Amino acid sequence: MAGNEDDQARFRRVVLPHLSDAYALARWIVGNATDAEDVVQDACLRAFRGINGFAGGNARAWLLTITRHAAFTWLGKNRPAAMVGVDDLEEVERKELDRGLPMEGRETPEAALIAKADANRLEAAIAQLPVPFREALVLRDVQGLEYREIAEVIKAPIGTVMSRLARARNRLIAGIAAQEKVGEGVGKT
Repeated sequence: MAGNEDDQARFRRVVLPHLSDAYALARWIVGNATDAEDVVQDACLRAFRGINGFAGGNARAWLLTITRHAAFTWLGKNRPAAMVGVDDLEEVERKELDRGLPMEGRETPEAALIAKADANRLEAAIAQLPVPFREALVLRDVQGLEYREIAEVIKAPIGTVMSRLARARNRLIAGIAAQEKVGEGVGKT
């Protein structure tokens, strides 16, 4: 029983501090909050079962690797490969931030509308990226992992990580530019 308690303590120390990062990654990969919760639950079970295999080092990268595998396993079982949606993550973050702000610190309704439209365009463009590109972009620009850590998570050379990031960013820029062109043409007759 003492070994079990040690596993639980180690799990709390290694895994629990990184649950929000695991959830964010799962949400970007599977596309919505409910499914991401299922993925993180599965990842936590996998992490707990394998806690003795954690040899130290970067606990965050270790958990994100497990979460990534759990997410792709979940996608393989539950969704066709081409369908991945994205919820309004910016709105959730904005509501969390607004709770503690005084009125003068809050943005105007017009600014909020513009920010929401920009966030929606960005999320739509990210959702259109192929999964390997989207994954690299999220791990770097949302999760803040270093190239070496991303390479460890996705089990690819650093050069591949750098290439995927460059391609993801180029496609993202092109996707947003295409959305803006479509938006400009909407009101014209």
